[in-house]
This record gives sequence, C-alpha cells and structure tokens, in this order.
Amino acid sequence: MRIVHVITRLIIGGAQENTILTCEDLQKTFGDQVLLLAGPGLGPEGSLVDDARGRGVRLVLIPSLRRAIHPWRDPQSYSALKHELRAFQPDVVHTHSGKAGLFGRLAAWSLGVDAVVHTVHGAPFHKYQNWPARRLFRTCERFAARRCHHLVSVADAMTDQLVAAHVASREKFTTVYSGMEVEPFLEADRHRQETREKFGFEPHHVVVGKVARLFHLKGHADVIAAAAQCVKRQPNLRFLLVGDGILRKPFEREIAAANMQNYFRFAGLVRPDRVPAMIGAMDIVVHASYREGLARVLPQALIAGKPVVSYDVDGAREVVIDNETGCLLRPGDVDGMVRALDRLASDAELRARLGKAGRERFTEPFRHEHMTERLRAIYRDILQGRAVPARQGELSRRRPAG
Repeated sequence: MRIVHVITRLIIGGAQENTILTCEDLQKTFGDQVLLLAGPGLGPEGSLVDDARGRGVRLVLIPSLRRAIHPWRDPQSYSALKHELRAFQPDVVHTHSGKAGLFGRLAAWSLGVDAVVHTVHGAPFHKYQNWPARRLFRTCERFAARRCHHLVSVADAMTDQLVAAHVASREKFTTVYSGMEVEPFLEADRHRQETREKFGFEPHHVVVGKVARLFHLKGHADVIAAAAQCVKRQPNLRFLLVGDGILRKPFEREIAAANMQNYFRFAGLVRPDRVPAMIGAMDIVVHASYREGLARVLPQALIAGKPVVSYDVDGAREVVIDNETGCLLRPGDVDGMVRALDRLASDAELRARLGKAGRERFTEPFRHEHMTERLRAIYRDILQGRAVPARQGELSRRRPAG
C-alpha cells in the first residue's frame, strides 16, 4: 500500500510516538510505502523529528501546520497537504489530531483517496472550553467525520463521547489501543537504583511519579496539594515530576511557598527512550489529568509493574481497575488521592500485587505490532470494499462484570 499519515505537531507525546511506530511497522513489516506529513515540533514539549527520521520514516514537514487557528497559515497548510497528497498518490490517508485531522481529511476526500481514516486520540471539544469554541470544534468534527471512511478511537471512551456529540454513528468507530515498545517497560527496574540516586532518593523513600506536560488541566496542582497532606503522615514519600511546560515556574513557586522543596524533584523534558528508567525509579504513578483520551503513561506504568492512582477521566478506567491495578478517583478528589497514596505508601505488598496484575493484563494488548496489524486490517477492508466491523477495545470486552 501507499500510505500517508498526517499529524499536526511532531512534539514529544503519545499520539506522535504511536504514529511514528505505525509508520515504521508499515514499512518494515508489510513493505508499504509510507509518508509522514507533520507540522514542526515547536515549544517546550520537544521534538520527535530526529526520532522519526532515525527510524527510517520518510517525513515532510509543513511549517505552516500549527495547532492554533491562524487566518493565513491555515489556508497555506491545507494547500501544502493537498500538494503533497497529489504528488504521493496514496491509497490510504490516516490523520491524527485536530488541525491535521480536519485539513488532512478534507484534502484527501477532495482528491478521491480510496481510504481515509482518522484516529481520535482525545476529543477536540470538552467541557473546559468556552461555549463558542466547543461548538466550533464539535461542528468541525461532524463535518470532517462525513469526509472519511472510518474513525479509530484510542479508547472506548472516545467513541462514547463522539457518538454522544453526534459526530458519527457508533458503527463508524473501531477502538485500537495506542501501541508502544513494551520491552523497555518490562525492564524498567533495571536502572532503578542509578536513576533514584541521580535525584537523591534514598532506598527507604517511596517515590510517587507523574509523567505529563506542565500544562493546564494536567492536575499537577492537585498532586502538590495532596503531597502537602501526605508527607505529614508519610515523611518517606517523595515526588518526581517528569515533563516540562509553561507552568513549571508557578509550580516551583507553589512548592517553595509550602516549604516542600525537599519532597519534589523536577526531571524536566525527557525523551521517550528515557521514560522507562524514570518509571522504574517510581513506586507509584499518579495521573491527575482532567481530560486525556487514554494517557500513555497508564499502560506504561502498569507494564512496568507500578500501581496507578488516576482520575476517572476518558479512557483511564479501561486500564486502571480499582483495587486490581490501581485506584480510580473522581476528578478533583484531592482527599481521595491523599487516602490512596497513604494506603499504597504504607503497603509494599499491595503495591506489588497491583503492579503485577497490571503487567500481566496489559503487556500484550499494548504492543505496537498489534496496533499496526489492526490498523492495516482496517485499511485493507476499506480498499477491498468491505464494511469495517465496529469493535470495542479488547480490554473492555475482557473486563469482568462489575
């Protein structure tokens, strides 16, 4: 097949990592001719441009393709995408993220591409937006959904949200979990001592880690608030924040004002190949985001054998099963986070049991090879004129009742 993937920003992030792995697999495993079209990786989130090229992925950067709406860059982006698609003559166009998802689908549809697919990594409209923005993005998604053959969700929760918003019918969706290289996470503890020593953690410290951009709606303020209560009862607790972003300085000031500097370490921006070592240094992983399709760190932590404390948002409950692989909390429940961290910090056997269950349950479903095989089957069905069967994710289908 001749396949084009389109994504807005090639920053360090889950959607970008899984797209690059898909492109690499399609080339190496199936012998497909693949082109990745992307906007530049700008800002504090870092860039995966070199990683994509290092994996042998043919990449064309479109400088005008940016996340923010722009009156003259946006028409340039659409024209550039259409030009590249016309030159490559793909059988399949697979789009990701909001801006690239809209422009990429419109360009591919206008050119009569035989298979147009879009992945929903996270709904582009949500309750934390103002009403005009939410209505605009919902309208755009409905319009674009009519100009593709199939929609892929990274979690069943994404399908539920878009069906409820009348973006498309449920029959048009298939859940394909976001794949990754699982072996480094299976071996995450190999560099545990070295990484912990780097940040000044002692053997008796119980390290709570959070892997996320230091950005709005990621829940860092809740973690800081919970930590201030936790350390009064569990003085051996330490907190490791992995990631960077525009809110780092305010968070550092907040931690200093609470006299909590000795309990927190900032790892800064970390490349994907260093994330397993960071998780290996942790004993508990906390995920306090208020919105996120299915945060990549959740299966990563569980595959590494670490229990997770997570807000019950979007696809989190598909991997965080309360009292089986972690603790699931109502969004914003800081007191619940305090209780969960206190319980886990006090009980090493509980941490081991939850982590072991997570590893056994989620290692195989999150292999990137499995993801790519599922995606290519969707392409094949569309190209052969067969209806793509709507499917929930395997995790939901296998989850025990209750």
